[in-house]
Amino acid sequence: MQDLSKTPDDLPRPIDDGAANHLVGMALPDIQLASTAGDMVNLRTHAKNLVIYCYPMTGRPDVPLPEGWDQIPGARGCTPQSCAFRDHYKELKDLNADVVGLSVQTTDYQQEMVERLHLPFPVLSDKDFLFQKALNLPVFVAAGITLLKRLTLIVEDGKIAAVHYPIFPSDSDPAWVIAYLQKKTA
Repeated sequence: MQDLSKTPDDLPRPIDDGAANHLVGMALPDIQLASTAGDMVNLRTHAKNLVIYCYPMTGRPDVPLPEGWDQIPGARGCTPQSCAFRDHYKELKDLNADVVGLSVQTTDYQQEMVERLHLPFPVLSDKDFLFQKALNLPVFVAAGITLLKRLTLIVEDGKIAAVHYPIFPSDSDPAWVIAYLQKKTA
């Protein structure tokens, strides 16, 4: 079984290709996404500050990653990113922010990860690419599968206030979010 909680030291660093430059100021789309909490969620109507971390694909310990996965800049690290948000969840809640994860994997697939990693927040499925297309989120293709590039959106009053892209290493993402939120409240 592979250990997905750690990333290799020699991963290639993703570059800022400008694919997320258009996002700040955009309103979230008025769409419903399936949640691992068992309901449908419309992020646009969310009342609090919201952190949406988008990730490519969570691996499973008993299933090999796609061939060449570690050579794709920014692909590896979804488990460490999710665990980092889990570990900083209380701090984010104290900063008046809710957290959701989001990928194009199915809710059933995501549910295994939520349970295995004991995530205290829901993960949303954009399996039909409705959220991705509405915001023109950056994607890449691996093993013939289109996946989201890793990025995090901080949403205030239904609009994207800040974007963290590219993210490297993946588990550094919550620290960036916390620093942003602390600066906003200072």
